[in-house]
Amino acid sequence: MALIKSISGIRGTIGGKAGDGLSPLDIIKFASAYATFIRRTTTRTSNVIVVGRDARLSGRMVLNIVTGALTGMGFDVVNIGLATTPTTELAVVWENACGGIIITASHNPKQWNALKLLNEQGEFLNDEQGREVLRIAEAEEFDYADVDKLGREMKNYTYLRRHIDAVLSLPLVDVDAIRKADFTVAVDAVNSVGGVAIPKLLEALGVKHVERLYCDPTGNFGHTPEPIPQNLTDIASFMATGKVDVGFVVDPDVDRLAIVMENGEFFVEEYTLVAVADYVLSHTPGSTVSNLSSSRALHDITVAHGCQYTAAAVGEVNVTTEMRRTGAVIGGEGNGGVIYPALHYGRDALVGVALFLSLLARSGKKVSELKLTYPQYIIVKNKVELTPDTDVDAILEKVKQRFAGERLTTIDGVKIDFEDGWVHLRRSNTEPIIRIYSEAHTEQRAQELADAVMQTL
Repeated sequence: MALIKSISGIRGTIGGKAGDGLSPLDIIKFASAYATFIRRTTTRTSNVIVVGRDARLSGRMVLNIVTGALTGMGFDVVNIGLATTPTTELAVVWENACGGIIITASHNPKQWNALKLLNEQGEFLNDEQGREVLRIAEAEEFDYADVDKLGREMKNYTYLRRHIDAVLSLPLVDVDAIRKADFTVAVDAVNSVGGVAIPKLLEALGVKHVERLYCDPTGNFGHTPEPIPQNLTDIASFMATGKVDVGFVVDPDVDRLAIVMENGEFFVEEYTLVAVADYVLSHTPGSTVSNLSSSRALHDITVAHGCQYTAAAVGEVNVTTEMRRTGAVIGGEGNGGVIYPALHYGRDALVGVALFLSLLARSGKKVSELKLTYPQYIIVKNKVELTPDTDVDAILEKVKQRFAGERLTTIDGVKIDFEDGWVHLRRSNTEPIIRIYSEAHTEQRAQELADAVMQTL
C-alpha cells in the first residue's frame, strides 16, 4: 500500500488501512481540508466545486466519497462524470466555480487513484496553496455544515461537447484542411475516458476513418497506462502495417499525448510539444516555456523563429506560472503535455491532437517526414530508488560540487548543461525516486552524460 501527499494533491493505492493507502477516511479528510481552504480563499460567490473523474475502477467510489465530503462542508457539487483533466479545468471556469477536483492518478497503474486540486481559475494549486491544504488536513481543521446548510449535487455531462467545440473554434485549428486530408487515425486510449473524448474530437474534425485500440472506458487498462514506447507495442505493431496515417495515444486522464508515425515508429513524446510549438510559432510568434526535463529541441525551434525560450521547474503549475510571466504563446512539458493559453492554461491532449493534425494536413508530409525537420535529440531516463534514510539534499550538493565548472540550474534539483547535452536530477513528486534525465544528439552520448553524473551518486 502507498499514500503520497504533495502540493498537487493526494495519491495512493486503493485498499488497506487508513493512512497506508487512499482509503475512504483519507479521501474524506483531504477533500474536507481542500473545501476548508477554498472557503477561506475563494473570490467566487457561486458556492460550487466541480468534480470529474477518469474511468478507473475505483473512480465512482472515490467520486461518491468526495461529493459527500464537499456537500457535507456546505458546497454545491457539479458532477461532470467521466471527464478528461482538461475538460474538468475548463468546466471550473465555465461554471464560475470556486474550484475543482479531478479524480485521477494520471499514468499510475489501475490500483492507484488520486485527488488533483484546482483553484477558481481551473488551474492547479501552487506550492504555498498546496502546503496549506496539507496543513489543514494534518490538523483536521475543518467544520462541517449544519443540516440546513448542506450542499447539493448537480450532474452536468455536457462539458466534453463544450470542450470539443472550444477546440474547434481556435483559429489555428484548420478543420477544412484536416477533412480534405482524409486521414486514417489510430487511437489508443488505455480503456479510459480518452476512448470517448478522442474519437468524438476526431469526428468533429472531419476524420472519417478511426481505428480504436483500448477505447472502451472500463478502467481495465489494456496495458501499463503511461504513454511511453515500452508500453505501446500493440499500436506500434498495428501502425507498422502501413494502413494508418498517424496514431495518437493518451494517458487515462487525457492531458498527455504521444504520437506514433505511419511506419510504426514513435514520434517520441518530447516532440509532441516541439511540433505543435513550431506550428503555433509559425503563425503567432511569441515566447515559449517548458520544464527543465524537456528536450532542448523546443529551445532550438523557438530561437529559429526569432523568439525567446524559458525553462521552468518541473510541474504543470510551475510551467503555467512562467508562461504567464513571459506571455508565452505555447508551452508545456516533454511528457506530451501541450499547454495552449489561447484556450486555457492546462495540459490538453485534445488541443494537441487538433493542432498536430492541422500542421500535418497543411504540411502535406508524412509524420516521419515531418519529424526529420526538427532538431534531433534523444533523452535517456534513469532513476534511483529512495530509502527512508536517503539524504537527497546531500546527494544533490555533491553533484553541484562535482560539476561546478558547468552551467548549473538549481530551481528544481540540479540541471547540468553541457555543450552537447544536459543531465537533470530531481526528486519525483509522485514516486519515492530520484529521476535522472539526460539528453544529447545520440543515445550513447546521453547515457555517457548520465553515467558521469550517476557515478557521483
